[in-house]
Amino acid sequence: MDALQIPASLLAALTEGLPSALSLLYRGKLSSCNYDCDYCPFAKTRDSRTTLQRDAADLARFVDWAARQTTTLSILFTPWGEGLVRKHYRDAMIALGHLPHVRRVAIQTNLCIGTRWLDRVDTRSFALWCTYHPSQVSLRAFVDRCLELRRREIRFSVGMVALRDSFDEIERLRAALPADVPMWLNAYDQRTVDYYDANDTARLTAIDPHFGYSLAPPPSLDAPCATGESVLSVDGDGDVRRCHFVAEPLGNLYDGSFAARLGPKPCPNMICDCFIGYVHRKDLPFARDYAGGQLERVPAR
Repeated sequence: MDALQIPASLLAALTEGLPSALSLLYRGKLSSCNYDCDYCPFAKTRDSRTTLQRDAADLARFVDWAARQTTTLSILFTPWGEGLVRKHYRDAMIALGHLPHVRRVAIQTNLCIGTRWLDRVDTRSFALWCTYHPSQVSLRAFVDRCLELRRREIRFSVGMVALRDSFDEIERLRAALPADVPMWLNAYDQRTVDYYDANDTARLTAIDPHFGYSLAPPPSLDAPCATGESVLSVDGDGDVRRCHFVAEPLGNLYDGSFAARLGPKPCPNMICDCFIGYVHRKDLPFARDYAGGQLERVPAR
């Protein structure tokens, strides 16, 4: 039976075991990006028309499922490519943000598009996780977009990949942004062991106090984590996993088969070095430091 044809009463029965609040990290089939950063495997990739049509249909199915729920939902879109250049992602975020039981809807974005469409979002639930790519856009243009978000009272964070040749630009970005705009830094994935020295680490930690978790994440095997309990990863087919970094499926979103397998589970991986994973660890300070802002990477004030 197609998910769109499931009666509301049956859908409620299928998902009656859900917690009162659930965070979902959605990643569909989209992998195309309009930027060509030399460190990114998805730089300047193009999705076929068929892939884009399928991605849009999958996303519409997900929005329909979300609209039927009674559980409080928080949703982060984590596309491999750039989602906001696609109308179906903008429309999905607008629709989800207006649902009374959606506490947060956010997306990772390079902030490359205009802001007029934001007239339609509900600023109480909407948020953006914005990345500055200095090889692709000028600092002035990027900061102007950030200031427009702030003028519109959009909740957002800003960050960069901490490449060695970007250190000065990182500090320029921090200086150009208002002090109340949170800024984060990701350690360069392809770094050698000596890529950052002690002075570099201190310089970067002065910008992002949590940079050390990206640089040297503590071992995660058997660590307590909210993923698989109140945080889940969902793909375009509706297959549910505890997070993006654990392959074992828990079931499918649309037939409700995942619900019976929810519960506290220790991390099965030796290392978790991505923010969207380790931010949910219960033994690290993120639930406190980001209270309510883990998905969009906005620290508590």
